[in-house]
Amino acid sequence: MFSFCLHQILTLPSECLNRNRDSSDQATFFQSSIVQFWTGSLFSTMTAPRQRKGSKGKDPGSNIQNLKPDCIAEPRQRFATGGFSWWTILCLMTGSIVGISLGLLCCIYVSTLHENDLWFSNIKEVEREISFRTECGLYYSYYKQMLKAPSIQQGLYELIHDNTTESKRTINILQRMNIYQEVFLSILYRILHIQTYLEPIYFYIYTVFALQTVYVIALFITSWLLSDSWLAGALSGVWYILNRVDTTRVEFTISLRENWSIPFFALQVAAITCYLRPQLKPIQQRVVLWLVFVSTFCFCLTWQFNQFVLLVQALIIFTLDCLDFFTAEQVVSLYLMQVFSLLLVWLLQFCNSMILGSLVLSFIVSALFIKHFQTGLKTGGFVIRVGKLALHTLLVLTLTFTINYSAKTILQLKSDEHIFKFIKAKFGFGATRDFDASLYLCEEAFGLLPLDTFERLAGTVLLYPYLCTLSVLFILLLLVALSNLSTNGLGQACREREDRTFSMRPDVAYNLLHTVFFGLLSFSTMRMKYLWTGHMCAFAAFGVCGKEVWSLYLRVLHCNTKTMMRLIRYSVPIVILAFLYYKFWPRLMEEISELREFYDPDTVELMEWIRLKTPKRAVFAGSMQLLAGIKLCTGRVLTNHPHYEDQALRERTRQVYQIYARQSAEEVHKVLSSVGADYIVLEDSICYERRHSRGCRLRDLLDLANGHIMDGPGENEPDLISASHPRFCEAIKTDMPPYSTLFTRVFKNKTFNVYKLKKLKKKNKAENSP
Repeated sequence: MFSFCLHQILTLPSECLNRNRDSSDQATFFQSSIVQFWTGSLFSTMTAPRQRKGSKGKDPGSNIQNLKPDCIAEPRQRFATGGFSWWTILCLMTGSIVGISLGLLCCIYVSTLHENDLWFSNIKEVEREISFRTECGLYYSYYKQMLKAPSIQQGLYELIHDNTTESKRTINILQRMNIYQEVFLSILYRILHIQTYLEPIYFYIYTVFALQTVYVIALFITSWLLSDSWLAGALSGVWYILNRVDTTRVEFTISLRENWSIPFFALQVAAITCYLRPQLKPIQQRVVLWLVFVSTFCFCLTWQFNQFVLLVQALIIFTLDCLDFFTAEQVVSLYLMQVFSLLLVWLLQFCNSMILGSLVLSFIVSALFIKHFQTGLKTGGFVIRVGKLALHTLLVLTLTFTINYSAKTILQLKSDEHIFKFIKAKFGFGATRDFDASLYLCEEAFGLLPLDTFERLAGTVLLYPYLCTLSVLFILLLLVALSNLSTNGLGQACREREDRTFSMRPDVAYNLLHTVFFGLLSFSTMRMKYLWTGHMCAFAAFGVCGKEVWSLYLRVLHCNTKTMMRLIRYSVPIVILAFLYYKFWPRLMEEISELREFYDPDTVELMEWIRLKTPKRAVFAGSMQLLAGIKLCTGRVLTNHPHYEDQALRERTRQVYQIYARQSAEEVHKVLSSVGADYIVLEDSICYERRHSRGCRLRDLLDLANGHIMDGPGENEPDLISASHPRFCEAIKTDMPPYSTLFTRVFKNKTFNVYKLKKLKKKNKAENSP
């Protein structure tokens, strides 16, 4: 049936495909009304900034789309008074109210789930802090540290000259980590004088939950702009909430950087969608570009993986530029917004070299440089243009890797090499025993997207309209791209634009490739699905409520009338919303009525013992995840931590983790003493791990990195040898020499064993003298 419909679409005459041109003009006017409502009315009193000078490039193809008087028709409908109709204002107000309401509903929903799952309001403060698992606890500890500082200035000084996060080192936390959000919240909490009625921890988590409101509103605006219907926004918001398991994990990983950054990324996508509207006035374009810049900057400032996400986005822009969907001004503007955002973050992070050595900066510089000097890129016949684009792409990629390699060599940058090792091993470019890469490979979050994800998405009726919209529009994109590449010269470009059979708006093309590129990224790495599934809701809602897909189907059925189009565009989303309400509302009510309670007595006992029985400057060694909690709950000094974007820290972590390897007591004591450790915390859940299969247990990764045969039945690589020592975490429990000579057990419960390092007597100076 799909192939038949596609055949009918491809064989329709141009007169039939252009039959509904009036309705598309109405759509264009309605979308401009949305933009003017939010930008024109708010900025009508502003003085228009100086017009940007036209491009001086020699590429005539880039100027084809800039010939607005000849090639692009303005919307024909205008009101006599120059204002808005009451119906338009009513739609805007109704849509705005619905969007904000859905955002607040999502915020309340995840907040309620968090409260009901932990009984957060009733547990002790130490239990609340323990609930910030792994790196979440590390990030929240800096918020707590800023609040405990005597002044804001002192708090900032302690972060810039931090000597508690890594023992025997003084590091700049603001340079190393993306924690400006914690700094900003701590300052805001101080100056608002709300300490009497709102605890600091609630101010923090409520802020993160409030960002979910921003996220839903951003998805709402994106789908509304694409489809001209606020019903699409309502549908995208409802789908986002119902697919919470796959769209967010904010309720149990509050402090993760992605929960701060992805809402701003969704805002950026909404702003780009608005910017790509062809009917925007110059002042509106500049206002929207500022929104793109601000949202991109906030996204980059709050997540250390921003460069990889922006690289994917830059590839999307590059692809659409090559296929003639964007004007030269749009391409350059979007590239520059990314560059300016990254450079500003680079300055705020005290010239963090990881940003300058990022692939995305190298790629953008290469793309702009080659585009400027490769003249006549968009001229010639189809074969010639394809050949030019192939050469253009090859030149850009070659220059990108050359610039990136040179930058990393000059800066001596190795902070992100573990990521590229992981990517290399993941896609089968050779097996690896590298400890850091193996840590990522063995984590489920960095594996392939599970198939049960699609079962859940299909259960909420999200997957089916998404796939229909994606398939139809992707084929249309290919047809439009072929038509664009077949264009030869300015005159022919204008004539073909007037008589074009197929067309696709730039904002639709961008969102289509956005969901394709980030969908592929999600397939390869499950953790990245949260960048995809939210936008997936907006894109599917656009397919249900927009004209693009329905007009093609109705033309095949020979009933493409305005009445039929309106009937389907409004009735189908209402039917879907009614079905979702009938099916899932009782489930939501049941879900938020389930009451649980935080229970981790062993960890609570450990934290209380450390806080009461150890010196405040004591140094603790152990697993990254546990040490983050120790820093938050007790403020003690750490040997290592979960923020892994530093080569020296990764090497230190591998050394500290020898406590779970087959090493001698003397060797482990020597390593721990070299990093200044006073105590080590051993976890039975790691020493006797069963969560991962053989080859992915932490002790197996250490054995492989050390060249030792792994525990248990199974095959081993032939070059591995048997270790000459027992596993340290097991042997130390015997309390036999030499373990008892070097370590003393000072705490024990069912989960943890804490040992204190004994100080070795210094050798006689006479023995060391020459």
